[in-house]
Amino acid sequence: MTMQIRKFSHGSEIKATLLAVLIGLAVWCQQARAAETDSIVVAGGCFWCVEADFEKVAGVQEVISGYTGGHTKNPTYDDVTGGDTGHYEAAKIIYDPAQVGPRRLYDLFFRSIDPLDAGGQFCDRGDSYRTAVFVSDPAKKKAARAAKAEAEKELGQEVVTPILPRETFYKAEDYHQDYYKGDDLVLRGFGLKTQAEAYEYYRDRCGRDERVRELWGDDAPFAG
Repeated sequence: MTMQIRKFSHGSEIKATLLAVLIGLAVWCQQARAAETDSIVVAGGCFWCVEADFEKVAGVQEVISGYTGGHTKNPTYDDVTGGDTGHYEAAKIIYDPAQVGPRRLYDLFFRSIDPLDAGGQFCDRGDSYRTAVFVSDPAKKKAARAAKAEAEKELGQEVVTPILPRETFYKAEDYHQDYYKGDDLVLRGFGLKTQAEAYEYYRDRCGRDERVRELWGDDAPFAG
């Protein structure tokens, strides 16, 4: 009986050791994946559109809709669009630096918006729809400035989109994430549609692509 008890105890120790190794490996893999990604934060008017545009870019792993640049903690969509929090509708673009860099992403960003408009974007007016680039370190600030200067040169006009220090980014409500491809039914003034259908209708009626094409012509990367 004594030998059997020892044998059982020894087997339990092996299992515990293996479990610890597996847990450690899982943590290491998670940290390794995190180390392989970086992010930028931009505000380009409606965050649904920024998300839809940049999730098409090779090297971008995910785009998260959210709020930043304001003075209220944990703001809601109603708070932000009400104009009392100072926040921008923004998007966090998470990317693989081995495939795409911040300068490329900033160049694409400026050509996906109207950087001459200080009062909002397209049909969306007000402070929460202003454009901005939020930078977290000197390298990204340099890249953003270079992209802005190039945009001004190409347009021949002053770009009003500011480059600001990166602040706390608050993830928007779940229903805003990947709205452009959602299949939940929503009721809008034009009837019952899926989220994806409602998004396409909104984007078209808001005139986003039309204005971007007018500004950037063939250099507009996302305008359909």
